[in-house]
Amino acid sequence: MVEGVSAFSSATGSAPARRFRRTDGFKLVGALVALMWVSEMVDVVLGGRLDGLGIEPRDLDGLIGVVLGPFLHVGFGHLVANTIPFLVMGGVIALAGALRVAAVAVIVGLISGLGTWLIAPESTVHIGASGLVFGFATYLVARGVFNRDLLQLVVGAAVVLMFGTALLGGLVPQQGISWQAHFFGAAGGIAAARVLAHRREEHPARA
Repeated sequence: MVEGVSAFSSATGSAPARRFRRTDGFKLVGALVALMWVSEMVDVVLGGRLDGLGIEPRDLDGLIGVVLGPFLHVGFGHLVANTIPFLVMGGVIALAGALRVAAVAVIVGLISGLGTWLIAPESTVHIGASGLVFGFATYLVARGVFNRDLLQLVVGAAVVLMFGTALLGGLVPQQGISWQAHFFGAAGGIAAARVLAHRREEHPARA
């Protein structure tokens, strides 16, 4: 019995520990957004030169955009459009701590970036955090399914109600819109939800 209580306490953590993890998560989300804004300000000063560091499909030099592309935007209007949902959905993910935010962002970013690099048209450059936004959305929707958690399912439904129409519209091929980053970002969110799904412990039956 003592071992069971200790394991439970260690797994869930104390209330102060949970608050500390959440605070770290919010800080990381805020830091990522701040980096986007600083990057755009620098880009304005440099006359848009940073935009060339985005994803260039099937160009080895263009792979740097997998890392840098999400922090670059085509003007402040583009940046604002991504900042708001990023903060909202990133904030929800941050409730599980900074490590969860980092893990989701890395998985989504890699799948979105590499998928775009592989199939997007040549002679194009893809920038913006929308791939991460789509990934955050599908992660929040899918995690409740994989975890079989009612509260997470409710959160996922709220995400669909708030952002569903805009997300679906972003998957439609349009001139100047990287639907590839959106599509693979969404796929990355589902992958992240599967990889990070809770592993439920099996408790031995009492004799």
